[in-house]
Amino acid sequence: MRPGRRTPGGRKVVVIGAGPGGLAAAMLARAAGAEVTVLERGDRVGGRTASIEQDGYVFDTGPTFFLYPEVLREVFAATGRDLEAEVPMVRLDPMYRLLFEGGGSFDASADMDRLKAEVARIDPADAAGVEPYFADNLRKFEAFKPILQKPFLNLGAFADPAMVRSLPLLRPFATVDQDLSRWFRNPLVRLAFSFQSKYLGMSPFKCPSLFTILAHIEYAHGVWHPLGGCNAIPKAMARVLGDMGVDIRLSEPVEEMLFEGRRATGVRTDRATYAADAVVVNADFAHAMRRMVPNRLRRRWTDERIDAKSFSCSTFMLYLGLDTRIEGLAHHTIGLSRDYDRNIREIEEGLAPSDPSLYVQNASVTDPSLAPPGHSALYVLVPVGNLSGGTDWTTLAPAYRELTLDRLARFVGRDLRPHIRTERMLTPRDWEAMGIHLGATFNLSHNLGQMLHNRPHNRFEDLDGVYLTGGGTHPGSGLPTIFESARISARLLARDLGLDASAVPRGAMAEAAE
Repeated sequence: MRPGRRTPGGRKVVVIGAGPGGLAAAMLARAAGAEVTVLERGDRVGGRTASIEQDGYVFDTGPTFFLYPEVLREVFAATGRDLEAEVPMVRLDPMYRLLFEGGGSFDASADMDRLKAEVARIDPADAAGVEPYFADNLRKFEAFKPILQKPFLNLGAFADPAMVRSLPLLRPFATVDQDLSRWFRNPLVRLAFSFQSKYLGMSPFKCPSLFTILAHIEYAHGVWHPLGGCNAIPKAMARVLGDMGVDIRLSEPVEEMLFEGRRATGVRTDRATYAADAVVVNADFAHAMRRMVPNRLRRRWTDERIDAKSFSCSTFMLYLGLDTRIEGLAHHTIGLSRDYDRNIREIEEGLAPSDPSLYVQNASVTDPSLAPPGHSALYVLVPVGNLSGGTDWTTLAPAYRELTLDRLARFVGRDLRPHIRTERMLTPRDWEAMGIHLGATFNLSHNLGQMLHNRPHNRFEDLDGVYLTGGGTHPGSGLPTIFESARISARLLARDLGLDASAVPRGAMAEAAE
């Protein structure tokens, strides 16, 4: 079947949310033969992967790292398109720079000799652990990849031979930091290979050890910068969808999902009612379910049970347009607090850390299109507690801006306040106003009790005809796994509706598990 060919009967699919997962699901559902409509509450595509364009500067709103392009490459290929042609990208080397507040730095390079030299600058003895660490994590990644690529719709999924074979490698009851101690004795070296747990909004001292594969993915498959910023990805997906005849309706939030019994039959906005044979939800899971689905229709994921779940941290954001270039600052820089343990504890308690770590994207050094000539578009992210901690961000925000700029000056080496020509600030309260439950920007936490079968299922278990994609379902947060969730959901949807499921790349999904 040609990508986008209609099937007899014209099966209708409505996708709620034009984030990366929703757009990928729409591409695959259309390739399988469905008539697809995408409804987006915002005025642009991308969701948390949108962009802010202000006074000649362009900032990614949320994600700035693009990892493991393979999944998205297969999504584009399913529509007859080439990812690299649609989204030109640059592979970064060094991938990022770590700055330790107590002194020292670490340039993460995919070149093994350079990487071992960087580790040796921190602790010569630990350099010997680099190659064994990567060899072990290659085995772990290859074992875990089939698990990421299949749905966990029932407990029978755990009996899959791939799952059984992977368990000894995954060491599920160890943490990332504990697992890394098998190769690295120095806590700063372990931090250099474990801060990636922040991509999931978690602490390396609590994040399950299987997520040591995050660093492996970076080193083995690269950290990529899409030219124009990460929002170039959803923009390209929207272009492809337009060519495929998919209608993307912006600034049209869904007010409610419509049902006959427990089966979804469509959605209603303030403009129209859309009948559907299937509904794909790409909105923030906890927020969307409360808003669009009556509590009485949800058995496993009631409001009460959602309240009992653990959610990720939030982020405090500054987007700074500067009238100067900061050539000495890497494209990606992570400034790690001297007392990292205390920093993590404060975040877990729902607080705004007193001496925060921070992440800075200085993408203009790679991509001058993001700022006027000679200027910089600086993105500053501070991990903070979500709104469950009760912090009054309306009162705190101005002072926390000053603290963040002070911390930025400490890591960068100079005060950037005199160079700020435009700026935007987002707090956890702003994220909540965008439809993110508790302002938890990385969604449900990725602890063992909220992964695989214990995460909301891709074919949503509480309703019929409803499918989930995004960070709130299996496999979890992060762009590669969000695209994987779209692939899983689209294949399940295509099979259930009698569409051409062969048009959806299946990865390692086992037919028996579907």
